[in-house]
Amino acid sequence: MRVSPDRFERLVAEAIDSLPAPFAARLQNVEIVIETWPSRRQLRDADTPAGDTLLGLYEGVPLTERGSGYGMVLPDKISLFQGPIERSARSDEEIPQIVYDTLWHEVAHYFGMTEPQVRASERRRQRGC
Repeated sequence: MRVSPDRFERLVAEAIDSLPAPFAARLQNVEIVIETWPSRRQLRDADTPAGDTLLGLYEGVPLTERGSGYGMVLPDKISLFQGPIERSARSDEEIPQIVYDTLWHEVAHYFGMTEPQVRASERRRQRGC
């Protein structure tokens, strides 16, 4: 591993604290967890092609789909996978940015964005639009 589990946990906490206040305030009934690797079920449920992996995963009912009947349900879950995040980094210095970007990606799903919408948004952000 490139960083200790304690250090990775601090990086995730810093990423959560870095979320813009308007978005952070709207995160309700969602738990953000750290997992070492995605399970086979998570890979399958996310339609991950063989040989690929996940850096993070949102599991739950997106905010845009929560109607008046939404209540008394277990929290949604955003998982950040330490192993794949570390493997995707070219240096230890890249890990905090990958953690932050992955968290933002999964938060976008929580807010109801589809995978193509999230990817398009990420491309616009990288171009500075």
